[in-house]
Amino acid sequence: MPMLELGSAQLNYELIEGDSSKPLLVFLHEGLGSIAMWKGFPQRLCAATGCAGLAYDRQGYGLSSPHASTRTIHYLHQAALVELATVMQCLAPGREHIVVGHSDGGSIALIYAAGRPQGLRGVVSAAAHVFVEDMTIEGIHAVLAAHSPAKLRALSRYHGGKAELAFSSWADTWLAPWFRQWNIEYLLPAIECPVLAMQGSDDQYGSGAQLDAIERGAPAAHQLLLRACGHSPHIEQPDATVQAMAAFIIPLAG
Repeated sequence: MPMLELGSAQLNYELIEGDSSKPLLVFLHEGLGSIAMWKGFPQRLCAATGCAGLAYDRQGYGLSSPHASTRTIHYLHQAALVELATVMQCLAPGREHIVVGHSDGGSIALIYAAGRPQGLRGVVSAAAHVFVEDMTIEGIHAVLAAHSPAKLRALSRYHGGKAELAFSSWADTWLAPWFRQWNIEYLLPAIECPVLAMQGSDDQYGSGAQLDAIERGAPAAHQLLLRACGHSPHIEQPDATVQAMAAFIIPLAG
């Protein structure tokens, strides 16, 4: 279980074998996710593309250290411009890479790309948010209402003693009145690399308006809406998701 020392924190990470001459695929998990909660998807996508991979638990999740501070409206920017940037500097300095992010991870990928980091060849976002919708808030309220000791135990399998804090931090932040103003559409025009923005048509946390905004804002973005699919395309439609992502990645990895 390799750990990256990041200041006073430790980040758990996993490297996936692949062709070292191709770009590295960097996987960013969802807002309540972890390496384990990808359910083997990174390995499958790496195999389909021939690329090596890097997945890690952000601070506060999985086997990484707990959060040491309260979240602010800038928490996704912090994850992109400080944490992810430092992970790349430490684990893959100068390496060409493609970032694959789900949900919060997709938003982090877009923020990161807007900074035009050296070596970034492309971004795949799945179920990313670029602004807060009413249905996002309604979806989180539904999850909160259904939260139970059994669900907390299920999260504990992935996050250990950090599970309750991870859940409450996620819910409290997105439901806070001040977070309704969160919006990253302004930074999309700064993204110069190709972007594949994917989303399920039945995503309970966001509508196709998210895809439209990404495609409209990022100069080299195009969207893909997966029919009869919810918030987690890589779990609900893994074959279609691997196929679509690989079709985007392989030409970039050439």
